[in-house]
Amino acid sequence: MAPKNIPQDINIELLLSYFPEGSCKIALKGHHKRNAYYDIIDIEENPDGIQHLDIGRNGLYHVLPEYMFHPIDRFSNLPRLEEKERFAEELEKQELEKERAYKFFAPVDVRLLLQRVEVRDKLHEMTAGNKILLDILGDRLSEQQRNNRFVRGAIPFLPYCKQIRGDKTLLSFLLRKIFMDEGLLITLKEKEAECCDIEPRYADGLDAELNDSFVGHVYDELITTYDIHYWSGEECNEHFLQFVDDVEVFRQFVEDYLMSVEEVLHFDITHDEVPLRLSDDIIYNYLDYNTNI
Repeated sequence: MAPKNIPQDINIELLLSYFPEGSCKIALKGHHKRNAYYDIIDIEENPDGIQHLDIGRNGLYHVLPEYMFHPIDRFSNLPRLEEKERFAEELEKQELEKERAYKFFAPVDVRLLLQRVEVRDKLHEMTAGNKILLDILGDRLSEQQRNNRFVRGAIPFLPYCKQIRGDKTLLSFLLRKIFMDEGLLITLKEKEAECCDIEPRYADGLDAELNDSFVGHVYDELITTYDIHYWSGEECNEHFLQFVDDVEVFRQFVEDYLMSVEEVLHFDITHDEVPLRLSDDIIYNYLDYNTNI
């Protein structure tokens, strides 16, 4: 039957990606050298559910010299009185030799075709997403940053750094998503901090406005701060300092890739839970009867 429901420009490598292993048989049936149009000549389904695919591809038989399979002067010295009969006999012999050559090279031809399918799947895996773009944008990441679990969660967002940079809403969504995957909550705050400029810049014109410059090299500025609510008896152990170092590496990564040049990011690890106190006039804590004081 003709493959009516299959597009004419589909090639066999793409079609085989959707067939389960062992569900089809392939036969190379033609001198058709292209694989972009009518690559699949015929499809026939057996009662056992196996699909037989005839492909218009050249196999090893077609690329090897003809004298390896057939006599070169087969049709040149035919007797004139029996030319038609002998021609038919020789043609039948040649078709039989071709069929034997097809069967002999079939395992190799199929293996080469399956390798092309594997190569196509790997290329599709690399090019379907932003993997190549991520490798280009993150080519200068250090080994410490690549091993950081927070940085690994933010790397897929690098292609959108142009939209995220300067937009605190998108940056907050990004950070909330990354920290939420770790079971942590963050809160955005704008805190005023005292900054020190080692090389202060002053207006060099006489008509400059006063608000464009300042006296000295110390000034107050609002800094984007995210409070990380992290405090647990099970988690705040000997690994807590490592967590602080990981957050600092992630902070530097976010400043380099996802924030403006002069914008500063700060993470503040806080604990809002009220501690237990034995004597408190505001919050009363009742101890158990067998508590030893």
